[in-house]
Amino acid sequence: MKILILGTVPNDLLNFRSELIKDILKKGPEVIASSSKLDSDSAIHMKELGITYESIFLKRHGLSFWGDTKTLADLLKLFKKRNPNLVLAHGIKLVIWGGISARIRKIPFFALITGLGFAFQGTTFRRKLLTRFVSFLYRIALKNSKAVIFQNEDNRRIFIDKNIISRSKTHIVNGSGVDINKFNFTQIPESNLSFLLVSRLLGEKGLREYAEAAKIVKEKFPEVEFKIVGTQDNSLDAISIVEVKSWSLYIDYEGPTKDVRPYIKKCHVYVLPSYHEGLPRSTLEAMSMGRPVLTTNASGCKETVDEGINGFMVPVGSSKKLAERMIWFIENKDKIAIMGKKSRNIVETRFDVRKVNEEMLRILGI
Repeated sequence: MKILILGTVPNDLLNFRSELIKDILKKGPEVIASSSKLDSDSAIHMKELGITYESIFLKRHGLSFWGDTKTLADLLKLFKKRNPNLVLAHGIKLVIWGGISARIRKIPFFALITGLGFAFQGTTFRRKLLTRFVSFLYRIALKNSKAVIFQNEDNRRIFIDKNIISRSKTHIVNGSGVDINKFNFTQIPESNLSFLLVSRLLGEKGLREYAEAAKIVKEKFPEVEFKIVGTQDNSLDAISIVEVKSWSLYIDYEGPTKDVRPYIKKCHVYVLPSYHEGLPRSTLEAMSMGRPVLTTNASGCKETVDEGINGFMVPVGSSKKLAERMIWFIENKDKIAIMGKKSRNIVETRFDVRKVNEEMLRILGI
């Protein structure tokens, strides 16, 4: 059996799908992965995983007739060359162009929807037009799909309500899961209270609300620390590094990292004020390491919090409410370790990558 896995960038395949790939390989199938061109470090890691890698042309963000046509052409060539028994794709462009290619080549296709992204957010005329166009492409791509796998109920309901897919073809899994041994439980540090946000530098991740909340809190509690770890992005929603550095009076921007664990270990509370998610891996990693969560009541985010037990939710876009909850943690520091242990228990019960992968393999029929 030959399985082709499509991902938006090589790093996503390595970070979010490596454990799934390992579990598939244990079952015996050959695995081929495909995305944009590999860098030298990713090439080494792909080889260590024991899989074949095929590069395709892929422009991650924005609509481009020639660019997207090139992606479709490369996928059609790849499908003909490798002739996989099934294809699993994640990321808007690869679900769409991979699904259309699979229809043309008559190859069983499985889509993993890890969030609705920029195309399904906003209320302006241009954003609504984009939503309608992307929904149309999804309908074409997923018409003959074997299954569409979601990470939260809200996303599934939107696809069903927009007649993109029938409910009978849908499944829900608990995110990408987290390796609870790699992200092992750690004690809360005995230091000044520190909040941490790990994210690409995007507006809809709630970074501006985080910065504004930090400004409010530090006026009353100047000793409290606020940190951001994450990479720059080139999407339409990107926040410039200049803007991020303008927050330096109250935010420490630590830059990108290949390993978030040292940063999580040093923090007290993990914060993700995102507008929308599939099911945020960074939050699960922080929970696995025993950190309470402060997030929004948005799709994907709310699935990580048992309100008042392992953290809190605030309204999307409200820096004021975010600051109020931050102050609660500061004034109730003795509750942080208790709530962090609850986070770890939730991950062990619901989000362990082994349990998630068992469900994925069942859906894929492996």
